[in-house]
Amino acid sequence: MPVPATHGDDTSERPSAWSRMTQSVKNALAPPFRFVIKWLRKTNLTMWIILGLVLGIVIGHTAPSFSVKIKPLADIFLRMISTLVVPLIFSTLVVGIAGHGDDLAAVGRLAIKSLIYFEIVSTLAILLGLLMVNAIKPGKGTVIKASEDIPKTNGTITWDGELFKIIPKSFFQAASDGEVLQIVFCAIMFAVALCRVPARKHRQTMLAFLKSLSETMFKVTGLVMNYAPIGIGCALASTVGKNGLSVLISLGKLVGALYGTLVIFIIVVLIPIMLIAKIPIKTFFRTIWQPFILAFSTASSESALPKAMENLEKMGIPEKIVGFVIPTGYSFNLDGTSLYLSLAAIFCAQATDTHLSASKQVVLMFTLMLTSKGVAAIPRASFVVLSAALSSYNIPNDALALILGVDAFMDMARTGVNVMGNCLAACVVARWEGAYPPYGRWEGRWAHMDPRLRAEDEDDEDNVRQGDWKDSHSESRKIEEGVTHHRH
Repeated sequence: MPVPATHGDDTSERPSAWSRMTQSVKNALAPPFRFVIKWLRKTNLTMWIILGLVLGIVIGHTAPSFSVKIKPLADIFLRMISTLVVPLIFSTLVVGIAGHGDDLAAVGRLAIKSLIYFEIVSTLAILLGLLMVNAIKPGKGTVIKASEDIPKTNGTITWDGELFKIIPKSFFQAASDGEVLQIVFCAIMFAVALCRVPARKHRQTMLAFLKSLSETMFKVTGLVMNYAPIGIGCALASTVGKNGLSVLISLGKLVGALYGTLVIFIIVVLIPIMLIAKIPIKTFFRTIWQPFILAFSTASSESALPKAMENLEKMGIPEKIVGFVIPTGYSFNLDGTSLYLSLAAIFCAQATDTHLSASKQVVLMFTLMLTSKGVAAIPRASFVVLSAALSSYNIPNDALALILGVDAFMDMARTGVNVMGNCLAACVVARWEGAYPPYGRWEGRWAHMDPRLRAEDEDDEDNVRQGDWKDSHSESRKIEEGVTHHRH
């Protein structure tokens, strides 16, 4: 017969006092830890980037000598981004042009519309910069000290020198030097030649390869972006540690004039363009937020290019338009740089008491607009362009020493606006081409035109083909195994 269980004291199964205390501590600490872990899982890359920005400024201000030493960690991020830019620009631009097939007229129409938009908005930026610098007069009463740190230039601007900026000696040399304008020239020539290839099979093979290359580079961008908070934080820390926040106070009028004018440019020019073109403002700013932060913190449009293209395609802008407008805009659509150059050039004239008539100012500004093409990828390259332009118009370079002290802070602002204006250009051209609906509403006659749906359909077809291949492969394996078994 089974022995009934006794209900006596069983000290072996009773938890000890230490176990009970450990369990109570775990129960008390579990909710806060769960909250932190859940918050970290929900936190996106943008939050980490903003956290890196704040920490970078704090570390740069509190530990300047240490901050300068961690600059290589920021350079690593820029180097990784630089490896993506050339294959990404080349592949997306060729696909954007040759993807139209034999219809070169459509490509020409897209190019003309893009260039018209670029030049109109750049001119408005220059005029606004001229207006504000003549109204505020930040250069009046400025004390100038000589400096030997001003970048060396080749002297005056010549037409052949500007022409050689467009046409490279070698594509690989242009890719190695990061000459965006020369890479764009090579990509356009290659795309037009590809459109003229008579054999459709060869053309489609090359397009498929370049399409696969661009998709792969976007995935590599995702991997590189995981390092962005560290790279951005170290970049800002080294900038603040080297220049100090005190330099912003001493030249606050100049820096404030630039930042204020750029904000006015966004409010008075870019937002009205969004309203006229019926582009959803909230959606647009949400789309470009990450690229803007990247460009602002690294002072290089190159760092934001992959993410800008990826986000615009997610917004619904067709891939062909993004692939054409964004790479060309990085050379021809520099709204922030154009505004900065106009403000900085007149500042130098005011600081050195050099009188410039209104007509001379306009000629100087158009010269700067033409000579600044292709500088978006290189941090602070516009400073060299400004120095060469001042030499051409007999304006003393002495005031450049003042700008050099705060140029890193001003370069961040103008580069961010460059990226913003370039992303808006892609949206406006898409609306102009009738490839994006008013306010981004894919309804009515637009319901079946969403390029994101077509991309999903293509992915589904690829998955089906891959599944069919796997099924056929497994069936052939079974047949082979059956034949082998029958032989044995």
